[in-house]
Amino acid sequence: MPEATKGVLFGLSAYTLWGCFPLYFALFAGVPSYEVLIHRVVWSCLFLAIVVSVMGRWAPIKAALSEPKNLGFVLGCALFIGLNWGIYIYAVESRQVLQASLGYFLTPLVNVALGLLVLRESISRLQAVAVVLAAVAIVYQLVLLGVVPWISLLLAFSFGTYGLLRKKVALDGLSGLFVETLLLLPVGLLALGWLSMIEQSHFTDTPVMALLLMSSGIVTAIPLLFFAGAARRLRLSTIGFLMYVNPTLQFVLALLVFNEPLSDEKLLSFVMIWLALGLYSWSAWRGRKPPERV
Repeated sequence: MPEATKGVLFGLSAYTLWGCFPLYFALFAGVPSYEVLIHRVVWSCLFLAIVVSVMGRWAPIKAALSEPKNLGFVLGCALFIGLNWGIYIYAVESRQVLQASLGYFLTPLVNVALGLLVLRESISRLQAVAVVLAAVAIVYQLVLLGVVPWISLLLAFSFGTYGLLRKKVALDGLSGLFVETLLLLPVGLLALGWLSMIEQSHFTDTPVMALLLMSSGIVTAIPLLFFAGAARRLRLSTIGFLMYVNPTLQFVLALLVFNEPLSDEKLLSFVMIWLALGLYSWSAWRGRKPPERV
């Protein structure tokens, strides 16, 4: 099988699993999102340690941990990915998967905006139009629906900021995620101890719930491993197109499984985001040509 085909299969597997996450996190009904997040951090760290050991990838991790003064950006990554995970779990538990879907549709456009504002990158006119159109869609929701889509915005900006900080970290995806969760591990363990002390922990409710909470580590790591396999074999532009599988699946699940209402106003805001993504994708596709600068 050609390497490019393997890469596409790995990429589709990763984004399909991420897109199906609402089905998984919906199983934690009755467990507060912050407790699910705590377990996700703890068990992810344990499972990733096993994976790193099996793959013999301790060298870059030891090198990173030997220089604590250089871990500032890694800590920033850890905080933002933790925030992203927590908001996402809350969105699923509160049956706001449509907002989560919108957040991940917005993410690439937020990346473009952050690149322009923070890194002072030049962007094409089409990319600029795409960002403006996405902003109009958010303002439209605010004006006509009278609500700020805060879940969508927090998901998009937390993951976008995570990606921005990740550029400053000289670690591959697997090693980076392990160090990030390792930095959060002490807080996670303290939080678990506190929940047990006040008898608010759901870990011992039933054997099934205990297994579900423990499985969060595996569920976190497996898509990442698939994604790493795709990233080694595919061009960045190809991976960029595949990433839309994730929010598209979430959008479909929100409508067909979670039966979330989709008003005409909300649908129009999605259409504006999709148009913005279309412009962004077209700009990325023709990226080999010299772009018009703004």
